[in-house]
Amino acid sequence: MSKLVRLLLRHGTPLVWLNVFIEQIGLPIPAVPTLVVAGALSRDGRLSSTLVLAGSVVASLVADTVWFYLGRRMGYRVLRTLCIMSLSQDTCVRDTEAKFERWGMRSLVVAKFVPGFSTVAPPLAGATGQTTAAFLLYDGIGAFLWAASAVAAGHVFHRTVDRVLRTLENMGGWAIALLVTALVLLIARKWFQRVRLLKKLRLARITPDELASMLDNEPPPVIIDVRTPSAQKRDPRRVRHALVIPQDRIPEHVAELPRNREVILYCT
Repeated sequence: MSKLVRLLLRHGTPLVWLNVFIEQIGLPIPAVPTLVVAGALSRDGRLSSTLVLAGSVVASLVADTVWFYLGRRMGYRVLRTLCIMSLSQDTCVRDTEAKFERWGMRSLVVAKFVPGFSTVAPPLAGATGQTTAAFLLYDGIGAFLWAASAVAAGHVFHRTVDRVLRTLENMGGWAIALLVTALVLLIARKWFQRVRLLKKLRLARITPDELASMLDNEPPPVIIDVRTPSAQKRDPRRVRHALVIPQDRIPEHVAELPRNREVILYCT
């Protein structure tokens, strides 16, 4: 019997709840494997799937509510702090904000299924002034669907889960080495993508003084403000003559842009 199974049987569902809370509060300790194993154990009646699911939803809501009120109190500062830990920090706030504006509070229903969105969505809901009741409703639905899907997967594929756990246990230290290697490769890939993006941006960027000079030329460049509506509301200042086209809608307007003028995009 694997060590994870022994831990779950010894400490019961509170261990699952603690794992869920730790992940949702932002620490990189995934709860889905624990939920899947708990679901597999519930198939044999060794754990209660009802208790696992109910406690996991409550643990998730508690952690998310902490972030919700931090977002309400600190605004977008808490988002920038969270995004510092992201390997895609250049687009973290913008992409999260764009998703939230596109789907509204309904985004909380699927947030836990979207990598990088789960931790950032609750403080964003608080920063945008959403009500506590609406937050708890949508976040609770999302937490239930997320936890239930993992528990159900373990329940249905309990034999496969048992074989995987036994295989990993038989591998001993090699299993840990394999998991660590996979994690390192993932981080290295994301970091390489980030470095390559920053290198391209350094070649394509211009300074505010350069832009001011270009605006005095004939013909002037086409300036496009690609900020999200929320970002424009927080800072209504705009470069003169700029067109307002959110980033995700630029492909719809490409044909309308003049071919004989430079195009400059800007955001905050």
